[in-house]
Amino acid sequence: MKIDMPRVSMDLPERNFHDIFYEEDRELEQCSITDSLFENEAVDRARLYQMVIKNSRFTDTDFENIDITDVCFENCDFSNANLCKSSIHRVTFTNCKLLGANFTESRFGNVQFVNSVLSLSEFGESKLEKVVFHETLLKGADFYQCKLKNVEFQDCNIDGANFDHTSLKGIDISSSSFETLTVAITDLKGCKVSSYQAIQFASLLGLVIKD
Repeated sequence: MKIDMPRVSMDLPERNFHDIFYEEDRELEQCSITDSLFENEAVDRARLYQMVIKNSRFTDTDFENIDITDVCFENCDFSNANLCKSSIHRVTFTNCKLLGANFTESRFGNVQFVNSVLSLSEFGESKLEKVVFHETLLKGADFYQCKLKNVEFQDCNIDGANFDHTSLKGIDISSSSFETLTVAITDLKGCKVSSYQAIQFASLLGLVIKD
């Protein structure tokens, strides 16, 4: 699946993330941010646009209603951050830690999570379209009542993930690993799985498989 990458200039001025407090509309755009510490803060309805953000920490920060468009995050930590009701489009998260991050009631379009940690993250009641999770840890992630369209889980660990009330029709999880999942049988219809996973699902259903 081809997705649109962030549209970001190669020549961006350096800024500090705390500069957002000095902007009337709480926005940062067309800049590069490196090594910022922005923990335990609160910024409602912030906007990030055409940026590169590296080696920065946003743990336990409240970003509710944030709008993120055309942004590349590299080696950033969003553990336990609140990004509910956010709009995230043409964004990449590479080598990022998002342990327990809250993305409930959010909208994602053309987003990539690469070599990242999203265990215990919450996506409940969100809409994800053209989203790729690549070699990403999603243990215990919550996708309750989500709408998934053109979403790929490539070589991920999705053990214990919750897909309750979420249709997996057309979703390919065949290269990913898990021991258990929470998902209704009806929502598995059309999901693309490996032969080994098919046996796992059969076992979870209580079937006894004989060769």
